[in-house]
Amino acid sequence: MKELTEYDQLLLGEKGIKVSKLQEQVAIFLEGVPPVNLVAPAHVGNGILAFSREDAIQYVATYQKKKNSLDILKFVPASGSATRMFQFLSAFESDFDPKKQTFNEYIKESGNANAEIFFHHLPQFAFYDALQKYIEQHKAFEGLSEDEQKLRIAHILLKEEPFNYKNKPKGLFPFHKYGEKVVTAFEEHFREAFLYAAQGEVVNLHFTINKEYSTLFLNQLAEIRPSLEKQYGVHFEVSFSHQSESTDTVALTLDNEYFRDENNKLLFRPAGHGALLKNLNELNADIIFIKNIDNVVVESYADEAIFYKEVLAGKLEDTRAKVHKILQKIQKEKLKKKEIPDILKFLSELNIKVPPYVHKFAKRYMIEYIYQVLNRPIRVCGMVKNEGEIGGGPFWVKDADGNESLQIIEMAQIDKDNPQQWERLQASTHFNPVDIVCCIKNYKGEVFALEEFQDKKLSFITEKSYNGHPLKALELPGLWNGAMAGWISIFVEVPQITFNPVKSVNDLLKKNHQGNY
Repeated sequence: MKELTEYDQLLLGEKGIKVSKLQEQVAIFLEGVPPVNLVAPAHVGNGILAFSREDAIQYVATYQKKKNSLDILKFVPASGSATRMFQFLSAFESDFDPKKQTFNEYIKESGNANAEIFFHHLPQFAFYDALQKYIEQHKAFEGLSEDEQKLRIAHILLKEEPFNYKNKPKGLFPFHKYGEKVVTAFEEHFREAFLYAAQGEVVNLHFTINKEYSTLFLNQLAEIRPSLEKQYGVHFEVSFSHQSESTDTVALTLDNEYFRDENNKLLFRPAGHGALLKNLNELNADIIFIKNIDNVVVESYADEAIFYKEVLAGKLEDTRAKVHKILQKIQKEKLKKKEIPDILKFLSELNIKVPPYVHKFAKRYMIEYIYQVLNRPIRVCGMVKNEGEIGGGPFWVKDADGNESLQIIEMAQIDKDNPQQWERLQASTHFNPVDIVCCIKNYKGEVFALEEFQDKKLSFITEKSYNGHPLKALELPGLWNGAMAGWISIFVEVPQITFNPVKSVNDLLKKNHQGNY
């Protein structure tokens, strides 16, 4: 591999990337990323907790009792665009020619059933009234056949203001409608945060957004905050951050040389949601709720989702208090030998597998071991039962040193050609809905350096292209995957109602997004 030029080093400095960090990335490319070694899927009784209603209510009570003495914040990754929601509509807009075929012929020939569903249910979408008004004002349908009108609608929604949804953030897309009021995913997170994260008269929210969408989000915030604060009687303290350029990763050619653009500059790419670990690390809160921007429901279905958010928070607070009490005792040298057996038993409740040799340690070394495994960030993650395709989720995983730990694994990390690994994947019972409540502070109240707890070996290498030229790209370990590999992890079964993602605009036709409307 050729040496970096002086200009390359200047570029690294501008982006805030150290040469050592670049070399680390190159090493991952050269060494490759081995697939994970699945030991077994986590299930209820082996890595996943399932609470009785009585226990769940008790954890809610724990959280509600403590919440006003804690700093609580909701963290929402919201940098995604709405483009993918409209892939089928984009295909329709580019491929359908009403002069050569009818709409029904197009559907039959293309197999684009989503387009048929979309137009059939068009009046049920929250943007429909605004679309109708636009069509009337601009006389957009004048002289058009019914099939031509469909094509015109696709063009308006994808490319014309005030819609232009192909170039807008998913968070600002109109998700729901209450009477005449249209609500975006962004706004729904305010209502939800008020219901479980309000502390007195303040609710704290943090959104990670794409820099190019900053003005759009700030404009919507200015538009909705006054009425929301009046409605709920609280102040919404809202902050935003962007994925830092210092987390970008270098691209390589297929021959493992630095990939350079048309100006001979090193090409860097955003490193996936794992890069948001830096954004998370810059926050200062005792309890942080993490939830994706598109996972919201209409008000009429919110109660159970809110209940389980508080269940997870109560379990976190209960665990956090116990862990920090033990660590404080160790710091003050007040931990007695007779307490150690109970603590080792507690470690198993935290899904920490204690090696047999630890039980033979002298007291001093046993305490050092306990301190090491407990002095880590903590996360409590909801897990939903699989009801469809098998995919990524909670697994027991063995690392290169033979240590087993509980991890959230993506399909891309698994060797699907290995029959044994495939069998373990097929036996999984739950998936990860990204429903996380976490503590990033140590027992002294200091924020951990979260990068120390990620497993860089759990990065992703993918093949992409730039101006038609193939390249190798590196994604950092996923935020809830390898980025949190070294955290204390507790998984709790939660109901399907807590998971309502919108990957396609047609997902908004499901009952959890329609309500009574």
